[in-house]
Amino acid sequence: MTVTTATDTPESYPQDASQRPIYLDCNATTPMDPRVAAEVAEWMVSEFGNAGSRTHAYGQAAKERVARARREVASVVDARPEDVSFTSGATESNNLAILGLAEYGESVGKRHLICSQIEHKAVLEPFGHLQTRGFEVTTIAPSAGGWVDANAVAEALRPDTLLVSVMAVNNETGVTQPIEAIASELSESEAFFHVDAAQGFGKLIDPLLHKRIDLISVSGHKIYGPKGIGALVMRRRAYKRPPIKPLMFGGGQERGLRPGTLPVGLIAGLGLASDLALREHSDRHEHCKNLQHAALRAFMPLGAVLNGDLERTVSHTLNISMPGVDAEAAIVALKEIAALSNGSACTSQSYEPSHVLTAAGLPASQISGALRFSWSYMTREVEWSQIASRLTALTQTG
Repeated sequence: MTVTTATDTPESYPQDASQRPIYLDCNATTPMDPRVAAEVAEWMVSEFGNAGSRTHAYGQAAKERVARARREVASVVDARPEDVSFTSGATESNNLAILGLAEYGESVGKRHLICSQIEHKAVLEPFGHLQTRGFEVTTIAPSAGGWVDANAVAEALRPDTLLVSVMAVNNETGVTQPIEAIASELSESEAFFHVDAAQGFGKLIDPLLHKRIDLISVSGHKIYGPKGIGALVMRRRAYKRPPIKPLMFGGGQERGLRPGTLPVGLIAGLGLASDLALREHSDRHEHCKNLQHAALRAFMPLGAVLNGDLERTVSHTLNISMPGVDAEAAIVALKEIAALSNGSACTSQSYEPSHVLTAAGLPASQISGALRFSWSYMTREVEWSQIASRLTALTQTG
């Protein structure tokens, strides 16, 4: 099988990509796979029917494509198609999973929630909102390597625990979390288990297959699909779907959980992106791992410090700090040759220290110098030595 790369298909990046900085911020958003872009265009331009229109062929074609996309998303995590509800992205899915359980929790007297301290704000802030409604939240600190201990999660469980939420892969460090071990620890608990899989869906395959994971949040633009589309997978337990209530009202779409006309083109794009991710997973991983090894060969001789346990870090990410180099200064110095970041794109307007690295207990100087490099199977070969030279120059002038 041949995997599409940026070299093979230059149209996969913006025009004149060869004249632009290399894109190394794929954890913020991935480029859209050209095959997915073509699928989206077809279902927006040629097949533009409303999936809710049952009286003609246009609507029927749209309905069938949505059904196929539901199967494609479900297949990645071995779920039932009917367990998949489409949303605008992982942020909405997280909110629906967390806030949607609140009414049930209140009705049965379960007001205790557990999450890690390194969750995305799209999890931490809904948890914070539920605290204002009388829920109690226990947060689990990570190790210095950036991952939470499954035993710590288990020890925090109580009879009144409603929900446990731990991400699959941290968006800043790329460190995978032990969600399989956590799922196993929850085998005797009634608490629901939610995984924000924005960074892991289609990239980590086996961990997300664990049947004890009740809720999985998915984002289209993290897996080479379009922005503005995602999904919430809601696995049934004993044939019962998690008792989630809708956050919006005004229609019966998505089994009453999410009203509004379905964006068929975006859904088709998410479906195809999911299918490609599953089928091409091994080759994509190998390509990304090669890029990671090359980056390590360039950075480590310079004294770079890894922010996160490398053995647990996904193949498409590196978070490093260079001694004596400020991250903001480094990003400016590199802007002509590489596009990268120093943390989550959702908080890029804020200059507050990373809550992820702070929770891991890293020194302030290491946190202020943290740089996140993230790439994809579509990334062309990277001139890591050129990037390393720029960073070295900063250490000499700093």
